[in-house]
Amino acid sequence: MSPDVPFPDEVGRHGGNELAAEGNDGAEIFSNKGSVREIAAIEKPEENNSGIDLEKQGHNGFPLKAPIQASLEKEPEELEEVSEPPDPNIVDWDGPDDPMNPMNWPAGRRWGMIAVVSAITFLTPLGSSMFAPGVPLVMKDFHSTNEDLAGFVVSVYVLGFAFGPLVIAPLSEMWGRNPLYHSCNCLFIIFNVACALSSNLNMLIGFRFLSGCAGSAPITLGGGTIADVISREQRGTAMSVWIMGPTVGPVVGPIAGGFLSQAVGWRWTFWVLAITSGVMTLLGFLLLRETSAVALLSRKTAQLRASTGNPHLRSALDASADLSPRDLFLRSIVRPTKMLIRSPIVFLISLYVAVVYAYLYLLFTTFTPVYQERYGFTLGTAGLAYLGIGVGACLAQVVNTRFGNESFRKHVQRGDWKPEHRLKLMVPGAMLLPVGLFWYGWSAQARTQWVVPIIGTGFFGFGLMLSFMPAVTYLVDVFTIYAASAMAANTVLRSVAAAVLPLAGQRMYATLGLGWGNSLLAFIALVLMPTPLIFMRYGEMIRTKYPVKL
Repeated sequence: MSPDVPFPDEVGRHGGNELAAEGNDGAEIFSNKGSVREIAAIEKPEENNSGIDLEKQGHNGFPLKAPIQASLEKEPEELEEVSEPPDPNIVDWDGPDDPMNPMNWPAGRRWGMIAVVSAITFLTPLGSSMFAPGVPLVMKDFHSTNEDLAGFVVSVYVLGFAFGPLVIAPLSEMWGRNPLYHSCNCLFIIFNVACALSSNLNMLIGFRFLSGCAGSAPITLGGGTIADVISREQRGTAMSVWIMGPTVGPVVGPIAGGFLSQAVGWRWTFWVLAITSGVMTLLGFLLLRETSAVALLSRKTAQLRASTGNPHLRSALDASADLSPRDLFLRSIVRPTKMLIRSPIVFLISLYVAVVYAYLYLLFTTFTPVYQERYGFTLGTAGLAYLGIGVGACLAQVVNTRFGNESFRKHVQRGDWKPEHRLKLMVPGAMLLPVGLFWYGWSAQARTQWVVPIIGTGFFGFGLMLSFMPAVTYLVDVFTIYAASAMAANTVLRSVAAAVLPLAGQRMYATLGLGWGNSLLAFIALVLMPTPLIFMRYGEMIRTKYPVKL
């Protein structure tokens, strides 16, 4: 991989994080750069390219105070006239080198935290599909022949990924990230143990859903943690490593799960997940530290109030001080839904990602029966069929990191960078998706040599990653202040699609067969293929013409 692309000099040594919010949780996560006062003083409404109307709002969705609103309405040369002297009651970082600021922590500590978060983010999506090869054994043990339930017992876990962030995100805004990491990791262990001990199918489905809700924490919070501790110059590589969890984890799971279920039974897939999660949870307690600037400055403010006796001290990032925890929680919950409904960019990009992500889980439902019934694979070796998607996704990740960074650097040097440039790699990705679907469907239908369908799924995996990663990065770049809410909306929509579509897929394949069934999916992918081209050409106009008022 090529090194991360440096930003221009004006970005600053701490990553120039002009984003007030960045990450993957539904709450607005402020940067570690400075205070709301600093941000408001340098941004004017006409400079906002996110498609969000900031004219009457603060940088986390709350009304601006009058002096800040006035400064936003002035030209740069008038800003000094309306600026106020620094408020001595505002608690902020002690300068750019404040050791309390996570951006200034030692590199070993910061990258160690990223390694732990990335490992947990890999582990929880792994649980979504590791259980899939053992489903026939489950149905046999519980004396059920219902194919819909057989699919739902796998996909209900992903449904938890859709509901979990709606609770985890607002709680993280009030309490910080670390309490949510630790509590959800512990709950994930408990619910997987409950799955292993389930005595009937309904019990297993219920605890699978709860496992998905708890397992969504690293997916919800991981992007924000990276934004907290990694500068913009290095963030590209960190994001690339972290995003491998939601894409490669579901591919690796069935490979291990197939052999495990065959050797010792389906219950041991949950015991292995619980044991591995226990190890990562212990590492989390040892290595993870609170990184949220909002939470850290709130703690600092509380300590100073106690030591000085001054009750008027307040955090520089506490723009929601006038709201009760209940109001803050409710506002954070509804914000992603508003963005999904009111923003054409969020809705259309999220719809495209949701379709692609749902295809991944739909294909998962076919691999085990196809390779067992058509090619005579055992339960264990059938899991190897997932390698095609995994290898394709890993190769695409290398391509995305290298060429994405090169493109970014080129446009920054020219001075013409805009978020739509992120979408260039989506074009070949969108082209390869239908190729992979046609290839896999018809080669499996014709019972060609077993490696031929796997090669087809490799093309699909390559297109999947090239479609997924640029789209996610684009939403973060476009919705600077509200990137977290945009990402939450994207996560909810794709998780619901990934949970529901495989349920209809079983009957589709039974009616149309593998060839025409996958061709139908490919035709839909062909219809959606112009999506990145449309946003590359008209995205900036759409952002300007359809601002989101929250």
